[in-house]
Amino acid sequence: MPGRKELPSTLARSPEKAQDTWVETHDSAVETYGEGERAHRTAFSAVKHSFEKVGDHWEPKDQRGPSDAQAAKKASETSSATGPTKGGVDANASKEHLLQVARRLEVKGRSRMTKDELVDAIGKANDRATAKARKG
Repeated sequence: MPGRKELPSTLARSPEKAQDTWVETHDSAVETYGEGERAHRTAFSAVKHSFEKVGDHWEPKDQRGPSDAQAAKKASETSSATGPTKGGVDANASKEHLLQVARRLEVKGRSRMTKDELVDAIGKANDRATAKARKG
């Protein structure tokens, strides 16, 4: 499968189900749209419905569904939409869940943060963890 060769490193460190979701969606999107950014975005959108990014990998979400407003848009809208995503952070999760994730990622000051601040802080912690994993 072509998608297996292009599997992003964060997914390579994730459960097999997340990898399979990305590969199957990617390969289908390549048939429809051709290789490139659109196929990758489509594949990540599918992953975000069942998984959330925690640190340097993806973990199953408690409930299936879009992770943020961008992921909630229809596929036909996504092709022309350029809005920001939350980088795999489940922005629709409860504040309690976000606090648990922030605790696992050792986000400082988390108890005083609003839900939106937690989402942003988790996103930054995820980026740091991913960069660290790619270096070593």
